Amino acid sequence: MPELPEVEVVRRGLDEHVCGATFRSVEVLHPRAARGNDVDLESILPGLTIEAVRRRGKYLWFELSDGYALVIHLRMSGQMLVGPHGEVTSSHLRIRADMGDVELAFVDQRTFGYWHYTALDEAGIPATMAHIAPDPFEDVFAPVDVSRAMRKKNSAVKTVLLDQGLVSGIGSIYADEAMWAAEIKPTRKAKTLRQKDGVKLLEESRDVMARALEQGGTSFDSLYVNVNGASGYFARSLNAYGREDKPCARCGSLIARTKVNGRSSYFCPTCQV
Repeated sequence: MPELPEVEVVRRGLDEHVCGATFRSVEVLHPRAARGNDVDLESILPGLTIEAVRRRGKYLWFELSDGYALVIHLRMSGQMLVGPHGEVTSSHLRIRADMGDVELAFVDQRTFGYWHYTALDEAGIPATMAHIAPDPFEDVFAPVDVSRAMRKKNSAVKTVLLDQGLVSGIGSIYADEAMWAAEIKPTRKAKTLRQKDGVKLLEESRDVMARALEQGGTSFDSLYVNVNGASGYFARSLNAYGREDKPCARCGSLIARTKVNGRSSYFCPTCQV
């Protein structure tokens, strides 16, 4: 699943190419891509202008000229592609929108992603995202407070770091990388962390995601691409994730793999405690 850096790359591309554009027509080609809506996207969106492109964690949304939002969740395999009309011919094309000079295409091989039209709350956050916590790049993000909340949990650190109600945007890749950088074992109980350990872990999470963002995110296959179809290159810079049986860049021990709540987690058994 695309994590914060990958979604931010997409957000920036959309901001450049479709912010200020008006929906001329919308065609929903697969009903799952528009599930959960109380309105017909094909009817409500034409005539509305995209006034801003926002993101919180792994969620994108367009601020629309009618004061509502169009939330876009890429989930496992969603792609937002911008290009000439008719350029995208994928059999996985789920929604097609005429934006005037360009076409906006939502491609989703696994059909887990969706577009959802919803109201904005007083803080400008879509109503359907009320349960999603601020991410480490937001001004309102408070690492000291989040660390305190993490330390009340009896779950493994990896599980807590993936809790989008505590801190959003971090998925398995960047959780493993942040824990490696902070020298914290993924199976360690969050309640055993010192306050400064929790803060450091959150700071390392932001740092690794910032570095990934500079390289266009992490692409392991063709399912994650930015709006022009290009892949990210941060996979070349990973220190833990996916590096089982390869030497740790810090101490030389072999990176190990374990399971935390059914998710594979990669760590250094020597450095991380």
